[in-house]
Amino acid sequence: MGTDREGVSLTHLDEPLFDGAGATKRDLVDYLDAVSGLILPELRGRPLSVIRVRAGQQPFMQKNLPDYAPPWVGSVTLWAESSRREVRYALCDDRRTLLWLANQRAVEYHPTLSLAGDLGRPTHLVLDIDPPPGGPFGHAVAAAHLIRRALDDLGLAGAVKTSGSKGLHIYVPVQASGEEAAAATPIGRKRRFISRPAITAAQMSSSLTRMPPSNTDSSRSRWNSSSDLAELIRALMSISAVRSRASE
Repeated sequence: MGTDREGVSLTHLDEPLFDGAGATKRDLVDYLDAVSGLILPELRGRPLSVIRVRAGQQPFMQKNLPDYAPPWVGSVTLWAESSRREVRYALCDDRRTLLWLANQRAVEYHPTLSLAGDLGRPTHLVLDIDPPPGGPFGHAVAAAHLIRRALDDLGLAGAVKTSGSKGLHIYVPVQASGEEAAAATPIGRKRRFISRPAITAAQMSSSLTRMPPSNTDSSRSRWNSSSDLAELIRALMSISAVRSRASE
């Protein structure tokens, strides 16, 4: 039997969330509603992709907001370079929208690192670390410790969390200017020379040769070897150098 909450019609609440879930759709709705005060500040104003589940089907990623979405669900239409088309992303700005997404069996929420109104200015840097294929979790941990040292030397803070079954994410809040954001791109890294880095390239290379290789992915750019991790750190140092010049 359905029910109504915040003007959202909630249906099939007592059905299994998905095959073998050990939880019902009601459990998902109640959980997201209970933590909405914590989740919404992180989702508000950001183009959103979700992973949805259905009984008898594999989970799937949904980026395009369905045509049947209520008119009060906010959205923004953006060009998606990977698929070469426009995508209408949802904006989960309030409890009602979150409940509607829960009723759609959206179990994972993937907001962009930038706000919809200022996509060129990311508010977070996310470092995605996985051990090499077949390698132990400790390899990812070792890489995370190295990155933490680099962040500390740059005066940046990072929060670490587990990712999937084998990896780590390091979230780094940033208040980047347009120039700082450019410094963190591959093109920006190639055209910048850091005269006073907190960690020199030689020091970084020396550290990396003493630790196991690990795959590190930042901002959808893939670094697949230990030597490439040094490039990631150089990007962080580029941001630091831009800030140093601005304060001089």
